[in-house]
Amino acid sequence: HKEATSSLEELAGGRFFEVLGETDEIEAEKVRRVVMCSGKVYYDLREARRERELDDAVILRLETLYPFPEEQLFGELQKYPNIVDAVWCQEEPMNQGAWYSSQHHMRRVLFRHKPDVYLRYAGREASAAPAAGYMSLHVQQQQEFINEALAEQE
Repeated sequence: HKEATSSLEELAGGRFFEVLGETDEIEAEKVRRVVMCSGKVYYDLREARRERELDDAVILRLETLYPFPEEQLFGELQKYPNIVDAVWCQEEPMNQGAWYSSQHHMRRVLFRHKPDVYLRYAGREASAAPAAGYMSLHVQQQQEFINEALAEQE
């Protein structure tokens, strides 16, 4: 993605972060929803959130899935005391990607922070194929799960 860049200084003297926190200026007290993701779906989520001018949702990126960065994720979640909704969003079908292998880790960390908040899934339905097969279907599915990730849970 064109925004996924690092400077030479960051590459030479920086460090790897297992969890990347919110990048936009969002007031922590207003945050009601946390969306967790990994990979380039982050940029689609952030773009949609900006277009909708949502100021109650943050996006956290998990850059490492194994070993799972429990303490780093917990540290990011602690910044948001008023969370009532948590979502894992991924581009891959439900039975692929990180959901099945990592949801129990995410749930454990979320439970430490907010025991009454349930982690829900936003992404493609389970599938034998990693791709939809048609670009129009791919785009439609992506728009649906982005909407689901950013929408209030009813």
